[in-house]
Amino acid sequence: MWQKIPPVVKNLIILNVLFFIITLLTGNFMYEKFSLFYFQSPFFRPYQLLTHMFMHGGFLHIFFNMYTLFIFGCVLENVWGGKKFLLYYLVTGFGAAFCHLFVMFLHVHHLEALYAAGDMAAQAQIINILRTPTIGASGAIYGCLLAYGMMFPNERLLLLFPPIAMKAKYFVIIFGVLELLFGVTGAEGNVAHFAHLGGMIFGFFMILYWKKHNKLYY
Repeated sequence: MWQKIPPVVKNLIILNVLFFIITLLTGNFMYEKFSLFYFQSPFFRPYQLLTHMFMHGGFLHIFFNMYTLFIFGCVLENVWGGKKFLLYYLVTGFGAAFCHLFVMFLHVHHLEALYAAGDMAAQAQIINILRTPTIGASGAIYGCLLAYGMMFPNERLLLLFPPIAMKAKYFVIIFGVLELLFGVTGAEGNVAHFAHLGGMIFGFFMILYWKKHNKLYY
């Protein structure tokens, strides 16, 4: 089965696994250098916009991301070809990072206003944001999920929890709504929900652009 995986998906999985193994061996070094920090953080480096896509926080994190990449990425790469799929994957990954940083900017701006008004607790929250890294390929993975739903809207997908089947377009809509809901309400605060949404948004407009210019399949 490994031989049947198209090359870009295969190499992305290999890179993610290598990063994960090195992180297990070196610990904080990888997180400090290759995770994505807020752009005003002393730990921020521009290359982190790329490298954070290959960082993961644990086995389940990387397993579910790579499993989803395998399921949807293989189909997309076989339809689009390697170059187009890699471009899409990177654009949605970068788009997810930019959306996440923009939301963080709005949050920090609000906290700065509170601090200027005398709220001392706001300063601690700002410091925490500057020290907190963002990791994972999830933005690009959600981009792949969105692409599959747009390319094959009526394909039926079997959910694990609950074990029911539904059309891909409804699957994508549900995930998008949940990410927006979690992001707005602050549920699961350790998850970058707006990064997931960013990957889907950038993917949506990229596919629309390709469709408009008849470039979706070549």
